[in-house]
Amino acid sequence: MNQIEVSIMGQSYRLGCPEGGEARLREAVAQVDREMCAIRDSGKLKARERIAVLAALNLAYVLSERQVAAAAPAAGPSPSPAQASRPDTDAATPTDAAYIDQLIARLDQTLGQDGHLI
Repeated sequence: MNQIEVSIMGQSYRLGCPEGGEARLREAVAQVDREMCAIRDSGKLKARERIAVLAALNLAYVLSERQVAAAAPAAGPSPSPAQASRPDTDAATPTDAAYIDQLIARLDQTLGQDGHLI
């Protein structure tokens, strides 16, 4: 397992990453960083922990929408406003869901060591 250095909202993190998964992990980090920065920049929240929780919920909701869209027939309804506003939201595959579950498990393991989200 490789380790990579990433930055989310200006905070550096060292993350474990399986061989060959660096690009996908960096893409996930960039998505989390964009989401958290957007919440922070809205000015409504300042606490990093709350920003992280809201970002996680927003991203989980988008993933849920992807899974529903993937299960819907091809001639189904047009994309929701949330999907239309996010050009990078293709339908999630079971592999994507498993990968996100693995990321969450690794985050839980890492966060469990120091007890702080950010």
